[in-house]
Amino acid sequence: MAKKLAFLYPGQGSQYPGMGLEIYESYPEAREVFSRADEVLGIALSKLCFEGPEEDLKRTSITQPAILTVSVAVHKVLSKEGVRPDYVTGHSLGEYSALVSAGALQFKDAVRLVHLRGRFMQEAVPEGKGSMAAVIGLAPEEVTKICEEFREDGVVSPANYNSKEQTVIAGEKKLVEKAARKAEEAGAVKVVFLPVSAPFHCALMKPAEEELAVEIAGVPFSDLECPLVTNVDAVPITRGEEARDALIRQVCNPVRWVDSIEFLSGQGVEVGLEVGPGKVLSGLTRRINRGIENFSTSNEKSLKKFLEHGNK
Repeated sequence: MAKKLAFLYPGQGSQYPGMGLEIYESYPEAREVFSRADEVLGIALSKLCFEGPEEDLKRTSITQPAILTVSVAVHKVLSKEGVRPDYVTGHSLGEYSALVSAGALQFKDAVRLVHLRGRFMQEAVPEGKGSMAAVIGLAPEEVTKICEEFREDGVVSPANYNSKEQTVIAGEKKLVEKAARKAEEAGAVKVVFLPVSAPFHCALMKPAEEELAVEIAGVPFSDLECPLVTNVDAVPITRGEEARDALIRQVCNPVRWVDSIEFLSGQGVEVGLEVGPGKVLSGLTRRINRGIENFSTSNEKSLKKFLEHGNK
C-alpha cells in the first residue's frame, strides 16, 4: 500500500532566477501554465522566473504570482503522472497554490489574486516602518510571551511558527528590534532580520486584508478534492467557503506551520513533497518531525527522483 502523501507548497522567500525553467522545457503541461500566467497578468512573468533579474523577482507583487505559477506548473506534471496527495497545505502564499491543486480555485483567479495580494501587502505599511526577524533557538511559547510584553506599545507578534526552534516575528520596526534584543537576552541562539519589503502576518496588514477580502469575494470557490490544512487554524477544510475565509484571515494572523505538520503526522502522513521552487519547507518539516520523509521538486532531477522512488 502506498504511503500517505502530503503536497507542501512554498511561500515567499523560495524564489530564485531560473526557477521552473527545466520543468517548462520538459513538459507541455507546465508550458501551458506559464503561458496562462503571462496572459492573465499581461506581463512576461515566465521570463522573470527564468531570467530574473533577482531584484525584480524579489518585488512582492511579482514574487507571489511567480512562485504560485511554478508550483502549479509542477503540480500539473505530477497530476499527469497520476500522483494524488492525501492532504495539501501551503506556507502563506503557498495556500493559494494548494487550493488550485485541490480544485477549489481556478489558476487564472489565483494568479490575479496573489498579484494583487502582493501589491496590497506592499502598500499597507510605508517602507522602513515595518520589520520581520527570525528568532532561532527559543521555544515558540517564549517568543510569543516576549511579544506580548510590548502589546501596549504597538504591533509586534509572531508571524510564522516555522519550526520548534524558529519563530518569525513581525511588526513595527522599533518594536521588532526591542523584542529581538529581549529574545537574545532570554537565550535565543541568534536573531536574523529578514530582507522583506513589508511586515507580513501581523495586525499592520489590516488594510491589505480589507482590500483583498473585496477581491476574494468576487472569485468563485469550489469544494476541495482533497483536504487542505490551513495556515490560520492548522485544521483540515474541504469546503470552498471555508477556503475563502481562511485566505482572508491568514493575512493578519501567523502561519502555524509546526501545528500543520504535526497534524499531518498525526493523520499518518509519511511523505511530504514540496511542490514548487526551493527546499525551504523540506528543511522546516524535517526539523519539526523526522518521521516524515521529504522530497522536493525544485528541478527536473528532483521531480524525477520522486516519481521514480518517492511514493512507493
